[in-house]
Amino acid sequence: MNLTVYNTLTRRKQKLKTVHPGEVRMYSCGPTVYSRAHMGNMRAYLFMDTLRRVVTFDGYKLIGVMNITDVGHLTSDADDGEDKMQKAAEKTGKSPWEIAEHFTSLFLADIDKLNIGRPEIIAKATDHIEDMLEFVEALVEKGYGYETSDGIYFDISKFPSYGKLSGNARLNDNIAGARVDVNEEKRNPADFALWKKAPKEHIMQWDSPWGRSYPGWHIECSAMSRKYLGDTFDIHTGGVDHIPIHHENEIAQSEALLGHPAVSYWMHVEFMQVDGRKMSKSLGNTYTLDELAQRGYSPMDFRYFCLNTHYRKKLNFTFEGMDSAKIAYSRLLSLLCACKNSSEKGDPEIIGEFKKKFTEAVNDDLNIPLGMGALWTLLKNPPSRGIYDAAIWADAVLGLSLDKCEVAEDIPDDIKSLAEERWAARLAKDWAKSDALRNQLASLGWAVKDGKEGYELKKL
Repeated sequence: MNLTVYNTLTRRKQKLKTVHPGEVRMYSCGPTVYSRAHMGNMRAYLFMDTLRRVVTFDGYKLIGVMNITDVGHLTSDADDGEDKMQKAAEKTGKSPWEIAEHFTSLFLADIDKLNIGRPEIIAKATDHIEDMLEFVEALVEKGYGYETSDGIYFDISKFPSYGKLSGNARLNDNIAGARVDVNEEKRNPADFALWKKAPKEHIMQWDSPWGRSYPGWHIECSAMSRKYLGDTFDIHTGGVDHIPIHHENEIAQSEALLGHPAVSYWMHVEFMQVDGRKMSKSLGNTYTLDELAQRGYSPMDFRYFCLNTHYRKKLNFTFEGMDSAKIAYSRLLSLLCACKNSSEKGDPEIIGEFKKKFTEAVNDDLNIPLGMGALWTLLKNPPSRGIYDAAIWADAVLGLSLDKCEVAEDIPDDIKSLAEERWAARLAKDWAKSDALRNQLASLGWAVKDGKEGYELKKL
């Protein structure tokens, strides 16, 4: 149990020390279920899954919670605009509950396809209205919350360490008014909504001391994490976009209520870009798993693509990159098939060294790319059943369904030999020989497509 993780709060890597020995309690920000999750969203849940896998790989008991936001997330992070669920309801003519049920089902089906393990507790916001209301009432009683004509707001001036996660105090900035008119009733521009009073036409509303109303977005995570994980728990995960507002606000309201930190380690995954640009629906450069499948990419191709970049680095999505990932993943399965069918046991020393390097890599702030590099190095050795077993052992962290290596395309041995000879020539930069072997393969009815880490053979 030598796992080190990067803590956004302290801005350094730290050895994981849990509140309860041998047990990790973790909260992960889940989806707002007003639309279909896209691949950028899925990177965050792949990160969550990788962390969960490493934790259990290290022998910890895991209690994980993920929220489903089905109310309270406004269209502006500045606590203005419509509730996203309400807006989707008006657009489609369906009720918010119908929309939430539909997109929750699609989300859970998508994470299953990606081998993302479901957290032990999946908590819907609408099932925890009373928990959130009690939390807000307690903050008001302590003097942190105040009432305006449109809701209950948290007074950040009462919380001197506001901004410690992002390093931005925000007390006097104009973020809250950057996209909308400043709410003149706020004591500070960055004060955030704990509870919103509902207009009569608002579909999702509940009774409260302030009339018919609904929760703000941030309060659900504080209330539900406390309910299921206790007043202090180990890890809170999310995307880097959550740092300056959502998670900053969570820290403020939780610590204001409790009088002490609620979370020991804050961990955040970086953005996914598309062709070097920001991913957004308005630019038309977001894709769902179904849309990737229509282009010939499997969920495991996408998982492989994501695992090749460390979670704290931006990931640039390109279809060329997906092609390379598809080829490399196919080659990985092909090599493992040869190992699975081998009668050789393998060199215990080589396999032991791989396991050591892999374990060190994944425990160093989830350095999965380095761990995968160790696996590829192992596969340069002659095929053996021992190598296959070691790869399946590593797949407990990778989650790439490496035990399904029999799905690799049935390619004749003579074609495989020619392709391997050509690949070796290419690596040696013997372009004449490489081209000649490519032409020979084509004359035998096989096309070869190269990627960064291997090649793909297809029948012409």
